Amino acid sequence: MRLWSLHPRLLDRQGLLAVWREGLLAQKVLAGKTRGYRHHPQLQRFRSQPDPLMAIGAYLATVAEEAESRGYRFAVGKILCPGPAPAIPVTAGQLDYEWRHLGRKLQQRDNGRWQAQADSAPQLHPLFIAVPGDVEAWEVLP
Repeated sequence: MRLWSLHPRLLDRQGLLAVWREGLLAQKVLAGKTRGYRHHPQLQRFRSQPDPLMAIGAYLATVAEEAESRGYRFAVGKILCPGPAPAIPVTAGQLDYEWRHLGRKLQQRDNGRWQAQADSAPQLHPLFIAVPGDVEAWEVLP
């Protein structure tokens, strides 16, 4: 499961579809509707919010907006609580890690997309706010 801190506009088609599917799975876990993935580290930052379902809903709403801008029709009715939600802090180290990780994926799957954005600063998903720090403790490093 990868719930990117990066803005979904940076993702290729495969990444956008995956983050939507994985975001819906995260929502299901946070709603207590599945037993799998309950301890997945990516969920820690959503669980730490005053309203975890509102937080994941706001996350998914932005993903759905990006999909719509590309002409995709995601089932937005699946979002239980579409937000808004308070901003979630994410460390600069985490953003750098995710940017490099996404770069490796895009170089293989959609090098043209990567080359078009590789020299720019990574854009943050609007649910998150950047704060100083290293890679997040919940991140599973290779």
